[in-house]
Amino acid sequence: MAVGITVVSLTPASAEPGTVVISQVYGGGGNSGAPLTNDYVELFNRSADTVSLDGWSVQYASATGTGAFASNKVDLAGSLAPGRFHLVQLSAGATPSGPLPPADTTGNLALSGTAGKVALVRSATGLACNGGSIPCTPEQTAQIADLVGYGTANYFEGAAAPALTNSTAAIRKDGGCADTDDNAADFAAAAPAPRNSATAAAPCGGATPSPTPTPTPSDTPTPTPTPTPTPTPDDPSSCAVPVTREIAEVQGSGDASPLAGQKVRVEGVVTADFQGTNQLSGFYIQDPTPDADPATSDAVFVFTSTPAALGDRVRVSGTVTEFNGLTELSSVSAVDVCGTGTVKTTKVNLPLASGKTLESLEGVLVTFPQTLTVSEVYNLGRFGEMTLSTKGRLFQPTDRDGVDPADNDARRILLDDGSNVQNPPVLPYHTNGSNTVRVGDGTTGLTGILTYGFDLYRVEPTSPVVFTADNPRPAPPAKVGGNVRVASLNTLNWFTTLNSRGANTDGEKQRQLAKLVATLKGLNPDVAGLMEVENNGTTALNALVDALNAEVGAGTYKGIVGPVAGTDAIRVALIYKPAVVRPVGAAQSSTDPVFRRPPLIQMFQRTRDNDDGKVFTMIVNHFKSKGCDGATGADLDQGDGQSCFNAERVRQSQAVLGLIDTFNLPNPVVAGDLNAYGEEDPMHVLEAGQLTSVSKKFIDKQDRYSYVFDSLSGELDHVLVGKQLLKKVTGATIWHINADEGRFMDYNTEFNPPSLYSPGAFRSSDHDPLLFGLDLS
Repeated sequence: MAVGITVVSLTPASAEPGTVVISQVYGGGGNSGAPLTNDYVELFNRSADTVSLDGWSVQYASATGTGAFASNKVDLAGSLAPGRFHLVQLSAGATPSGPLPPADTTGNLALSGTAGKVALVRSATGLACNGGSIPCTPEQTAQIADLVGYGTANYFEGAAAPALTNSTAAIRKDGGCADTDDNAADFAAAAPAPRNSATAAAPCGGATPSPTPTPTPSDTPTPTPTPTPTPTPDDPSSCAVPVTREIAEVQGSGDASPLAGQKVRVEGVVTADFQGTNQLSGFYIQDPTPDADPATSDAVFVFTSTPAALGDRVRVSGTVTEFNGLTELSSVSAVDVCGTGTVKTTKVNLPLASGKTLESLEGVLVTFPQTLTVSEVYNLGRFGEMTLSTKGRLFQPTDRDGVDPADNDARRILLDDGSNVQNPPVLPYHTNGSNTVRVGDGTTGLTGILTYGFDLYRVEPTSPVVFTADNPRPAPPAKVGGNVRVASLNTLNWFTTLNSRGANTDGEKQRQLAKLVATLKGLNPDVAGLMEVENNGTTALNALVDALNAEVGAGTYKGIVGPVAGTDAIRVALIYKPAVVRPVGAAQSSTDPVFRRPPLIQMFQRTRDNDDGKVFTMIVNHFKSKGCDGATGADLDQGDGQSCFNAERVRQSQAVLGLIDTFNLPNPVVAGDLNAYGEEDPMHVLEAGQLTSVSKKFIDKQDRYSYVFDSLSGELDHVLVGKQLLKKVTGATIWHINADEGRFMDYNTEFNPPSLYSPGAFRSSDHDPLLFGLDLS
């Protein structure tokens, strides 16, 4: 590689041919029309050897500015195997869109979306040059392993790569293998297609791969190096070549192999084959005569394209490698079939005993004899993964008493699908009688290979996995009684403005609207507090009310927004049935800056009543989220399970109590997405202010959840009422139509199998709505 012509004369430097290069550059992340939220730089190993990135860095300078590379630097670490990619996630723009794949390195550089200079440097020391106004010395140039200048850049190899846009990246041709020392010749502008270390290997010299067609590659761990076909042995009696190590010696008693990097020859029986199209590119072998050490695994993954059948007794020669925490054999030079054998399946019972891990069973054929419950399906449609747990679903420790985080960890296991396919057109698993799987459904006798990747133990099944409908879909909401029905619903960003937080196309908007209408029609509330409605006056709210009335009858519902819009892109709102209740006085709100999304305050009474004693006050809220962007001081995560901005949510709870007292609000109903679980500080503040949670009072503990995050169920959405109004509450329910359903069923068209969409209520949001009854006779 030659670092090429600039506007200033320099001495070209040569790097060793065919090492690590920059394979993609994208600087439009989070800009208008961008398909991805973050900028990124992708690296690729063109060579036939693993290259250490320890002490290297990615450095950036503007196209023609005066700043040096040293001002914009991200340090690298780890190693990059042949044909593998390394994704460097950079800064996010102001407009959230699609996520990147899991990054191998994260930095905060902000690249230009049109023109700039990116250098891959064999040093963590920033270069005090920019190749333009500050020429790079020969010593500095010698540190540059690769350089990409794009657009109007004044420093590049040969000639600059094309200018980019918010929707295009500079992508190295031939799957990353092209390297003629000319950026213009080696790069093309195309839709960004980031790849990371989990992406299948694309060795140079073989078939040319296409860029990954979707923004996020599979989270299924793909072993490190390129599969190597086994050469035909010169010695027909190759099985006579002795083993040099037992599999248990390769695995060792710790997390990593003590023999990493060494060539070994081992013997085992093939227990699972994942060499099919889009699978894991190898097979597992296990020693049928395990050693006496219970801390060592007797199985290992063999990354190779050489075929082997289940039950084959094989001798494998290869190099011990660690990839994403998985011990495997790679660079395989021999797979010799020496007969047949059998392996006994190991029974595993969850929860694991205290201090016990699954490392000693890495690669082992296992079965879980007990019933396992689905606790999360978030990545089922994306990567074919879901979380299972014993003793029922997992709950958030801060949502209720008696939940131990360590016990949660000991009870769970990840079910994978043995595939690298992203966004499959058909889900890899489904519940009997359904085309999907709900949280709460169960399976018994799960059998497969216990393996490891991306910081999680996982099971790659070797026999069909059958799920039963232990948590069937509810039809209508449970009866709540009373003569006034009150609901609270997070609408999951109902926006009439496209390409913002909600729908990207009119088709998606209509799909979302149909689902929200079906939800509200099913709830049949007389009053409903709504969250995540676009903050565009009454436009979004009126569009929802009009669509709802078109279904249930003209004039059935009216909408209300507060007099203070707030500073967020979303706001809270209300709808009500004028035939059942009527507003008492004008809507009120708060100008307290503690509220980014000010609460909406509206008093109501039954339309037929004139008794002021029967007035109740809706106070619709959407407290600050648990995300950590911008958190400082007391709002940082305190490590108590309540995440970031808990202090702000406490202040918001205190402010709500202040509103009740200041305005002397009769019979308060504090409703909404409080972003606080049931036993967190904001809830305790409200309860100390003489408010009572209707869900805690009226809903069975096992059914008291409205949201699933990181495989843990809990209630973020609450309704609390004053002491006098509590006497008039006749019942409450949480309608579980959203939290238990997969995101692959929502209104979005990207990544979602078309056959799973329905205009019904299920997965109209990611939060479940709450409904309760009042007897105001």
